[in-house]
Amino acid sequence: MSQQSPSPILSVVIDTPLRRRFDYLPPPAGASGLRPGMRLSVPFGKRRVIGYLVEIKDDSELPRARLKAAFEVLDSRPLWDEPTLALLLWAADYYHHAPGEVLAGAVPAGIREGAAADAWTARWRLSTAGVASVAAPPRLGARQRALLERLAAGPVDHAGLEPPERAALRGFVERGWVESFEEPSAAPPPGRGDGRAPTLTAAQQAATSAISGALDGYSAWLLHGVTGSGKTEVYLQVIAEVLARGRQALVLVPEIALTPQLLGRFRQRLAVPVVSLNSSMTDTERLAAWRAARSGAAPVVVGTRSAVFTPLPELGLIVVDEEHDSSFKQQEGFRYSARDLAVARASRLGIPVVLGSATPSLETLVNAREGRYQHLSLPERAGSAGKPRVAVVDLRRHAARDGIAQPTLAAIERHLAARGQVLVYLNRRGYAPTLFCPGCGWMAPCPACDARLTVHMGRSRLVCHHCGADEPMPYGCPKCASELRPVGQGTERVEQTLNELFPEAPLVRIDRDVIRHRGHIEKALDDISSGRARILLGTQMLAKGHDYPDVTLVAVLNADQGLFGADFRAAERLAQQIIQVAGRAGRGDRPGEVLVQTSFPEHPLLISLVHGGYEAFADGALAERKLAGWPPYSRLAVLRADAASRDEARSFLDAALEAARGLDARGVRLLGPAIAAMERRAHRYRAQVLIESAQRGPLHRLIDQWLPLIEALPGARAVRWSIDVDPIEVD
Repeated sequence: MSQQSPSPILSVVIDTPLRRRFDYLPPPAGASGLRPGMRLSVPFGKRRVIGYLVEIKDDSELPRARLKAAFEVLDSRPLWDEPTLALLLWAADYYHHAPGEVLAGAVPAGIREGAAADAWTARWRLSTAGVASVAAPPRLGARQRALLERLAAGPVDHAGLEPPERAALRGFVERGWVESFEEPSAAPPPGRGDGRAPTLTAAQQAATSAISGALDGYSAWLLHGVTGSGKTEVYLQVIAEVLARGRQALVLVPEIALTPQLLGRFRQRLAVPVVSLNSSMTDTERLAAWRAARSGAAPVVVGTRSAVFTPLPELGLIVVDEEHDSSFKQQEGFRYSARDLAVARASRLGIPVVLGSATPSLETLVNAREGRYQHLSLPERAGSAGKPRVAVVDLRRHAARDGIAQPTLAAIERHLAARGQVLVYLNRRGYAPTLFCPGCGWMAPCPACDARLTVHMGRSRLVCHHCGADEPMPYGCPKCASELRPVGQGTERVEQTLNELFPEAPLVRIDRDVIRHRGHIEKALDDISSGRARILLGTQMLAKGHDYPDVTLVAVLNADQGLFGADFRAAERLAQQIIQVAGRAGRGDRPGEVLVQTSFPEHPLLISLVHGGYEAFADGALAERKLAGWPPYSRLAVLRADAASRDEARSFLDAALEAARGLDARGVRLLGPAIAAMERRAHRYRAQVLIESAQRGPLHRLIDQWLPLIEALPGARAVRWSIDVDPIEVD
């Protein structure tokens, strides 16, 4: 008699901060049909939780007698295909994060809570007894009779019934006249697909042909196009070719604010369902869009950062628009780069990935120059528009009213008179950066941060933009009772000034204080595109990807904010912001003018931008990075800690460094501990250790050895700490 082979072991990850897997025995129904990527209901301590099956194996480190059995299997097929599941597990290893949190964060809330992964709609139809009742109808009320006739015409959705009809339906169920059944949910509605594509420029045609000719394998493309050169048109034409082959496309954008305009354009051109995935959607909407993508019913997905994990069974192309944008890097929890994972996903699937930007990140530029990415250039604007004329306004020589210099005011008046739109850019929201007492020098401090409270005059509040502290505006100085003055300018103050100076020119302000709810950005963009708004004022939300064809003047009010930043990427971010916002001027056949206000017109960064453009700046910045050994010529990670006291944070990092002494740190430098540029934030004291290496391998090898020792430190539970690989900020 043959001996029965033991049941397999299920390796499961659970949504906890623990960087490990948990072994279970199969559920009572057995292991037949189980595959990695499915969800299981499992015991975890005294709780019943949802876990994600990542491996089926023959043995465990624990004796079988100590293993608990899973309760049940929740899916009929895996949530992800094999390459995407492998990517998620690789990302957990690369960013040194708990795999259960990674997989749970890659799905909508409904899936984490146990909702069905496949989209099914519950419907009702007449039973045999119900059909007979129609043939010989009994005495019924008018509402019951109407519902019976409706059911006789075909099945109905429960969600489409009014409350009185639902009550009548329950009566039919009790009589046995109706029965429920499920069927696949309808696909999202298709786009209009008007097919009216503009004539491509020679550069656009070359880029489209190159990418379309490489759809059968992996390739990475940098689509480096000046603002207004028509990168989106290249995306659309390549996506049309992907769709013609029966494949899907994933388009990542950095900001929710970019999604409505891009979605509208895609739905107008493509005759297929196009769905969005972003954090402004309700849980129900996200789940429906995710299901449509996973089933293949939605061939095109446009989403923000987390959409990179969306299961797409026939994925044939990934596009990362505005690839340079720091929003693609998650700053809390699982600190991943969606741009970098998009490239990794494309490589694993053997499909092209397109990284588009007018101001590519320095890392991407180096990848293109060293041949890892193929470089496509769109050097000219689409249509007849030429490059805008850029000039610097020296704030030391010209009087200013609320931060707007006289030459800038004169230019605004001139462009408005010529029926052009004017874009005023100030990357500082609120009314003023601080409230100041001229009597004793007091400035309103944040009680929780090493920062000043920002004045929000419209609400008569003082707000911290770092921790959210919010308090009423004082009537006088709390120290000497003198009258207080708001010092400096924010978008709220500039809005007031522009409305006073140009009362006949309707103004739209776009920043996070006014774009708070769904629909706000769409209304603002509609006011701009229709011409109802003549002046556009805002923060960097204005600079990201929107098309303003009637803007002829761009005024950058304070270009000095990033010139002397503590982070080594501060200059790169400032250059990108200036170039991006300057590119909004002079679309179509109208010439553009850009004025950059500064108190440091001789600064090398501004000189290179004004006279040589972004390429000249990038050449200089890369030369500096190479000399200093900063990325992209090295690899970084940061061990961060914050605690209720300065000593706790520092002691924890000191202990972590001591634990690293016996490890293999060849080729790696540990620098610190050092306090953060803003040491105290939200009542927590912050410090960090910088981990630097010329190569990825030694850096990750050290972190792999180091993390278990850090987790075992006595102070590890008294502080909040994290590892950030490839940090976007080091301050």
